[in-house]
Amino acid sequence: MSIIAEYGFVLLGLACIFGFFMAWGVGANDVANAMGTSVGSKALTIRQAIIIAVILEFAGAYLAGGSVTSTIRKGIIDPTMPQLIEHPELLVYGMLAALLAAGTWLMVATHYGWPVSTTHSIIGAIIGFAVAGIGADVVQWGSISFIACSWIFSPMISGLMAFCVFHSVQRLILDTEDPFSNAKRYVPFYMFLMGFMMSMVTLTKGLSHLGFDFSTFDSIAIATFTGFLLTIIGRLSLRRIHRDLAADATFHFSSVEKVFGSMMVFTACAMAFAHGSNDVANAVGPLAAVVNVVERGGEICANSVMPSWVLLLGGAGIITGLTTYGYRVMATIGKHITELTPSRGFAAELSAATTVVIASGIGFPISTTHTLVGAVLGVGLARGIGALNLQVIGTIFMSWLVTLPAGAVLSLVFFYLLKTSFG
Repeated sequence: MSIIAEYGFVLLGLACIFGFFMAWGVGANDVANAMGTSVGSKALTIRQAIIIAVILEFAGAYLAGGSVTSTIRKGIIDPTMPQLIEHPELLVYGMLAALLAAGTWLMVATHYGWPVSTTHSIIGAIIGFAVAGIGADVVQWGSISFIACSWIFSPMISGLMAFCVFHSVQRLILDTEDPFSNAKRYVPFYMFLMGFMMSMVTLTKGLSHLGFDFSTFDSIAIATFTGFLLTIIGRLSLRRIHRDLAADATFHFSSVEKVFGSMMVFTACAMAFAHGSNDVANAVGPLAAVVNVVERGGEICANSVMPSWVLLLGGAGIITGLTTYGYRVMATIGKHITELTPSRGFAAELSAATTVVIASGIGFPISTTHTLVGAVLGVGLARGIGALNLQVIGTIFMSWLVTLPAGAVLSLVFFYLLKTSFG
């Protein structure tokens, strides 16, 4: 208790720095998940993708990031264990170590262009310091099993959804006598789904920590209105797209792909919002834990309020990492797994965004990396397994396996360094 009283300001300052560093890593590495398909399909330039992501990543982090953040900060270790009640500084050291370890690993992975999971990184880091530094009984293994299952099911769900979405695109649009006209007819309906899902999670979960309390009926009504509004905007934007007979003579679906290219602006926004809402928790969850313990003078509470400035700091870190270092990983998912066109990227982004937004709304901390890779795989499988680059997929899977132990080992080292330093 005396350590926190004596060094509380220093510990809080380190938490903010390490939290921002971790959020920087989230933006630098996971930007590929939010924008890689848009850039890979050439629907957006890198500059356009960054501008969209800066705005929507921050909005998603601030407006809809509170629910998953609670899971990350309270669902991995049990803060009521006697070891932590008697020595709350251990929890502070551990969360600081976890932030620094995960941020360091993300910096290394981003340097080499590896699209690793930020969720894996921070959870592995928390488990690492908890097991070796405090005791295995502190870890809530039931919650870990629940979270680990999401790492398996999230790519399966998003992959299945992407397979179905792209298959519906094939049946309703691509495999018809007049694909261009059918694209203009059916694409706005996909926009309605996206607008509805984004609105629901923002209204029912994201705005609760800002003091807004909408009833279920009100949320559904507002989300439905938003979906219809987005549909109208989509239809109006499609009026500016005209059939290009010369381009269609070279590539039959050239005009159709222009339609989906226009619509990918909306799906890119949805994916950026969804990514910010889900992955901000990886940075600000441990930061919030440190803030609560320090502000309460060492008292550890199972339930505490998420400060708004913590989400703001996380959102700022994400967009900083995105703009300074995010381009390195962007090409891996957007270009190397399978060949993407706007229609394929559209199906992948819509499916991944829907999966992530739903998970964020129910406090299910899934990996955005796994979700989007699963969606891209689903789109590729819809065209046949030969459309997939299995070597790249194997490399991605291997990077996922390395992430957990790397985060755990680094966290353990930093934990003992901090413990020794503050003694």
